[in-house]
Amino acid sequence: MGRVVDIAVIGAGAIGRTHIDTLAGMPRFRLTSIVDPMPAGAVLAASLGIPCLPSAEALIDSGLARAAIVATPNETHLPVSEALLRAGIPVLLEKPVAESLASALRLIAIADEIGVPLLIGHHRRHNPIIRAAHAAIHAGRIGDLVMATVTCSLAKPAGYFEAAWRRTPGAGGPLLINMVHEIDLLRHFFGEIAQVQAIASHARRGFAVEDTAAVSLSFVDGGIATLCISDTAVGPWAWDLTAAENPARFPAHPVTAHHYAGSKAGLSLPDLTLWEPKGEPDWTKELRPTVLDVIQADPYERQLSHFADLIDGSGTPMVSVRDATANLIVLDAIRAAADTGQSVTVDLSPLESLSGTVFNNGMGP
Repeated sequence: MGRVVDIAVIGAGAIGRTHIDTLAGMPRFRLTSIVDPMPAGAVLAASLGIPCLPSAEALIDSGLARAAIVATPNETHLPVSEALLRAGIPVLLEKPVAESLASALRLIAIADEIGVPLLIGHHRRHNPIIRAAHAAIHAGRIGDLVMATVTCSLAKPAGYFEAAWRRTPGAGGPLLINMVHEIDLLRHFFGEIAQVQAIASHARRGFAVEDTAAVSLSFVDGGIATLCISDTAVGPWAWDLTAAENPARFPAHPVTAHHYAGSKAGLSLPDLTLWEPKGEPDWTKELRPTVLDVIQADPYERQLSHFADLIDGSGTPMVSVRDATANLIVLDAIRAAADTGQSVTVDLSPLESLSGTVFNNGMGP
């Protein structure tokens, strides 16, 4: 085990509290402070016997932390992360990487200039279920992807939207808050996305941001996928409500939310069931189900262990700022498709001009 690192959590909202709870069981970290300007942050910090500071600048001046988790509203990701990185403080930055492509590209440039570790918090990549699925897909178990279906029914209560940013374009809405996870996993499994179409609606809640969306997309390698997401639709069919990643916040219903149908077999998640034909594929013949082996582990703990390794100078980020920016580019294309009613090509050229960019072709860790 490496040195114990003093760490701060910036933003004591729902995901910030998840990180705080996780840190309590991480011997490589010592939580020394919370940064949050709201009274609830101060109350939480007092209950833990640690100080609550009003800003990232105050944290830097205090010298209390040698690393930080940034779990603040999207539009603050760039300025907060830049201040920390320039102070030599490694950052675990919650997804999405930024509120805009311009901010994300600026953050790439800053990270390259400074060289301080920066990990983007797409925590599902650290889930052993995802690792097992990735291994099976890239071992050819399902063959070539033909089609994928992903469902996210996330009926959020009215109180969730009391925070204004969750109702604000560029920060809120299930596309940016939730679907970014699904886009990241699809790219991780099947490579880059070539084209998208989308329909979005805000008819149920009436906010400026969408509450429901349906997306179809095609991959460079030819597969297609459909994704339906809503923060007002009731049902258990969502990763958060099935994968048991965060039992303190969400129940785990015994149903599936992701379905990948390939040229050889199908795979459902999070139950890791592989559906294979006994011979040549034939829709009139029974398929044989096999549950893939996996050793369960907390993805938030694994993510923090990976972050500790990065701080100690070991390895490279499992989700880099470049990789996370590609997710943002796909989301921008989805929003453009929803706004225009047209099919939109995913343009990764802003990343192609940057030296050192390695696209997620599904072959990463």
